[in-house]
Amino acid sequence: MRFARAIWKLLVGIKDALVLILMLFFFGALYAGLSAKPTPIGEGVLTLDLKGSVVEQPSKAQFSEVVSGGSGPKEYRLRDLVAVLNAARTDDRVKAVALDLDGFTGGGQTALSDLSDAVRAVRTSGKPVLAYATGYTDDSYQVASAASEIWLNPLGLVAIAGPGSQHLYYKGLLDKLGVNPHVYRVGTYKAAVEPFTRSDMSPEARENAQALGNALLESWREGVLKARPKAKVDDFLRNTPGVVQAAGGDMAKAAQNAGLVDKIADRQVFERRLAELGGEDDSALGGYKRIKLAAYGRETLEHQGRGPIGVITVAGMIVDGKAANGTAGGETIAQLIEKGLQDYDLKALVVRVDSPGGSVLASERIRQAILEAKRQKLPVVVSMGSVAASGGYWVSTPADFIYAEPSTITGSIGVFGILPSFEGTLQKLGLGADGIKTTPLSGEPDVLNGPSPEASQLLQTGVDSIYSRFLGIVSQSRHKTPQQIDAIAQGRVWDGGTAHQIGLVDGFGGMEDAIQKAGDLAKLAKDDRGVTYLERPTTFKEQLLEMLAQSEKQDGDTGTDSFAFVGNGQVQLAQAVADMRSVLSGPSIQVRCLECPAVAPARVDKKDVGFLSALMSWLS
Repeated sequence: MRFARAIWKLLVGIKDALVLILMLFFFGALYAGLSAKPTPIGEGVLTLDLKGSVVEQPSKAQFSEVVSGGSGPKEYRLRDLVAVLNAARTDDRVKAVALDLDGFTGGGQTALSDLSDAVRAVRTSGKPVLAYATGYTDDSYQVASAASEIWLNPLGLVAIAGPGSQHLYYKGLLDKLGVNPHVYRVGTYKAAVEPFTRSDMSPEARENAQALGNALLESWREGVLKARPKAKVDDFLRNTPGVVQAAGGDMAKAAQNAGLVDKIADRQVFERRLAELGGEDDSALGGYKRIKLAAYGRETLEHQGRGPIGVITVAGMIVDGKAANGTAGGETIAQLIEKGLQDYDLKALVVRVDSPGGSVLASERIRQAILEAKRQKLPVVVSMGSVAASGGYWVSTPADFIYAEPSTITGSIGVFGILPSFEGTLQKLGLGADGIKTTPLSGEPDVLNGPSPEASQLLQTGVDSIYSRFLGIVSQSRHKTPQQIDAIAQGRVWDGGTAHQIGLVDGFGGMEDAIQKAGDLAKLAKDDRGVTYLERPTTFKEQLLEMLAQSEKQDGDTGTDSFAFVGNGQVQLAQAVADMRSVLSGPSIQVRCLECPAVAPARVDKKDVGFLSALMSWLS
């Protein structure tokens, strides 16, 4: 027996030693991989193989996504891409730039306008910029239009549709489920609540949406024609089937006849053209000398220092408490601002906003942190991205100057609250709910039998009060009366051009304009306008997950046909599920623009899957 125990202890010891050795090897290799110096970058073609979307702040890879192999779409930070393109203009190693837009899922119109401006600057410097795709949509063509050569697969197409989409309305579904959405709102145009109260769009919402869509289309059209003045964009937009028919049904040829593309060829021909420009390399993928975006980006961005102008990003839905990148956690952003004011000798603050709003409390928490910067005599400049509406406008109000782009979506100064109750559901299930009260508000809000008149009155009073506060904040910021702001508020959504005309923003410009304006207001010397990005440092765990996610995506890349770029039904359904769940489970009172386009393609998490599964089970 002793002998058996000794053998067992020996085996356990060997097992533990092997596990320890393997762990040491694993973490040693991991540390070496993360800390190793990258291979020096040679010369060739800088390839922007954009398989994902452009955002202001990429979200972090999640452990559950990585282990399941279902990680979300790749997200590229706009300012990183712009910095890379700006560096490429004067870098002798970069002989040309290639935009591979197969798999590109787009981004906000303002962000893509900034990206296309950076592409155009490379082209203007004299370096060739070539774009290739199997299918171009509004977003990908907006970027490609700035290239010196636009290539299209012979079996591809240019599918330009213009702004416009269908929204799901849930009233009929909620009626079937027995769910009663109690809505409290202020604003004739606060269309965010309409999906829960109607089966179609109200005339007021349609009027506002149509005006916004027309303005965005005109902004997109002007940008494309600026890059390609000879392109027959208007003919293509008005009568795409007729243009295709005139080309004998050849969709690629129709795009070329309209001047939208320059070359029709397969990828191999495109790559031979890149080899002519950047040099041949038979051992490399595609047969040409390639400078990878990731490596070039690391080299470009690692030398960024600190400067007297702080930059904070408010991107994504504004939520209470702390949140990871890609979602604007009120406490997270406020603490980053407060820490930046404490740790760095900042002279000005630039706030980049790309958010449709969300929680009232979180929006106010961010606003108060920005006001603290003003109390310390720092000028504040806001740079609006693709969307800065509702709560996104709330956090912009402390600014001394607000920049937007013509395609920015802003406004939506209105408040709403939704409180679902389930008395109909209980009735369908044969259940009842009853109890006692000691005051009119005991057990309220009652989600089983519906809120009492007293509770509803209190909630509506809260919404009215927050709307009055919203008007007061905006009127003080814009030096107008609350009545003047109310006339342009009421939940209406405005394009940047109209917002400038009615005084909600001060001027047109992007991030670089905002940084220079902040330097002017702080009276900084022209050569002393460096920036300090106020961001949460990336943890070791996040670096590891990002590395694993990248490996997974690279291994799984596959081609697709041109029509795959046109259909977006799954994306719309995912967005609808995410919106419905977040509204019904989120804060009761919100300053949020649901009718605004998403600032990034929808990401469906386990909550959304569970919500949809439960819904389908109920209906079946």
